[in-house]
Amino acid sequence: MGSEHRMMMMQNRTQTPFRIERALVSALMDEDSPRPNRRTGAGHPGAEKGPTPRAVVNCGWGRLLFANTFPDVGELIEAMRQEGPGRRDIALYLEDPHVALSQAPTELFLDPSHTYRLRLAGFRPGGETRGFTIETLRGRQDVDAVNRIYGARGMVTMDPEFCWAERDSRVLTHLIATDPVSGAVIGSVTGVDHVRAFKDPQNGSSLWCLAVDPQAAYPGIGEALVRALAEHFKERGRSFMDLSVLHDNANAIALYEKLGFRRVPVFALKTKNPINEKLFAGPAVEASLNPYAMIIINEARRRGIGVEVVDAESNLFRLSFGGRSILCRESLSELTSAVALFRCDDKAVTRRTLLRAGLSVPDQMTADGMDDNAAFLERHGSVVVKPARGEQGQGITVDVRDAETLAWAIGKAKKICDTVLLEQFVQGQDVRILVIDYRVVAAAVRRPAEIVGTGDRTISQLIEAQSRRRAAATGGESRIPMDEETERCVRDAGFSMDSVLPEGQALAVRKTANLHTGGTLHDITDRLHHRVVEAAVEAARALDIPVVGLDLLIPDLLGSDYAIIEANERPGLANHEPQPTAERFLDLLFPYSAVDPRA
Repeated sequence: MGSEHRMMMMQNRTQTPFRIERALVSALMDEDSPRPNRRTGAGHPGAEKGPTPRAVVNCGWGRLLFANTFPDVGELIEAMRQEGPGRRDIALYLEDPHVALSQAPTELFLDPSHTYRLRLAGFRPGGETRGFTIETLRGRQDVDAVNRIYGARGMVTMDPEFCWAERDSRVLTHLIATDPVSGAVIGSVTGVDHVRAFKDPQNGSSLWCLAVDPQAAYPGIGEALVRALAEHFKERGRSFMDLSVLHDNANAIALYEKLGFRRVPVFALKTKNPINEKLFAGPAVEASLNPYAMIIINEARRRGIGVEVVDAESNLFRLSFGGRSILCRESLSELTSAVALFRCDDKAVTRRTLLRAGLSVPDQMTADGMDDNAAFLERHGSVVVKPARGEQGQGITVDVRDAETLAWAIGKAKKICDTVLLEQFVQGQDVRILVIDYRVVAAAVRRPAEIVGTGDRTISQLIEAQSRRRAAATGGESRIPMDEETERCVRDAGFSMDSVLPEGQALAVRKTANLHTGGTLHDITDRLHHRVVEAAVEAARALDIPVVGLDLLIPDLLGSDYAIIEANERPGLANHEPQPTAERFLDLLFPYSAVDPRA
């Protein structure tokens, strides 16, 4: 089967990791191919005339400049100055980094990444994947899907027109991982063929932009993409495949070493632009702060706003700009009044406030006597049991349909708060809408934690693997609890935790869609009905709160019907990337720090 248009599906396989090579010469030369003559470029078929001078490859997100093909460092620096706006250029295989930096110290910096190399002569492909497929781009919509994943990973997106026009390029290879059930793109990787790019005398290739949807349910996607690209270049007769990875990306480095990559002393040069700022601006203010605080702090530093960490353990920090100082705990600031905080903290008060404002809310009562509780359950058929106060989905039980489960759920909720609420269970999509300064900034569908069967792992093993991936993708903020609620959901679906889930079968293992219990978010900001947008703004005004995350149930995402079920006074801004949540938050706090300050 040709690797140009179809790729074999891969299966995970562990290999012994290699240690870093220390010898410069042996590290930079491929031992499995003839050694090139530096003057003639001889070393493999097609390199008789030597490498192409000043080789540059446009990759869609920026240019890849092969520094070893530039006659002198001055020409390389001048080429780097041609970087386009919003792009990230990389000059790889820099032979004299000290010279380059001495000539442009305010414009350029050394990328703090390690280069790893896989020798393809000894590479052995894996077997079939479990539940997903590796293939080439199928249509323009795949480029948009890849850019969505890039955005979620904080990566520079590709130019869609360029990427699609170059889909049959002999220099660039774009592979995607797809879900055969939904057809969704869940991962991507790009390869560059050095021989076809500049007649590389070392007969090499490289891997770029490996990205996996942080909310994908399948295991082994990243490894399968790397294996598929390695097999592709091996079939082309290439000697090695290089990649660049940030020095502190421990998870990625562990994967590459497992696959047989080993470090080589290769340097890369980048420009000091806003995209790269976090790579050259020094260490973060506080590595111990969570992602919800860091997304605000990083944006503040980019704008020149002063940051003082007051209490890292509670994610408390102070921002200062232009004589103004504001204390924040993540997205909760001094601009939120104590009264507004109280209205959101108590879910019964939240509902009454919104009901008085004429907004749609579900029926609700305080759990009291057994008879009243049973009557409420009988009236609605299905209810939600939750503590009146609490956060992150703690103590909540959804879709309770019988008296025995109702009593158990009330007992669980009482462990969080003495006052327990019974609420009408409303069918619909779980949507979080973020309102900042009484404008809707972001909206996302929240889906409960879900696993997909591989045919050879138990449900417990699949949950543990998925939980590790969610934790890695969210800085430890999202995990699937192995508790009674998870066991109840699995049991209601007709399985036990020790059951082997059939290959390809999806199973929701939680009823609630909270991020902290393994839920996932999918952006729908541009799809909301205007009436739902208006209702969200009206709710924020009724609560008199400048920053709020509203939880709604919406039967039809394109429709106008909704029910508001909760309001979060400290919503996680990092959950809605790539929407500009931190930017709009700081616009609120410090209007004149924005590029285009609002009145």
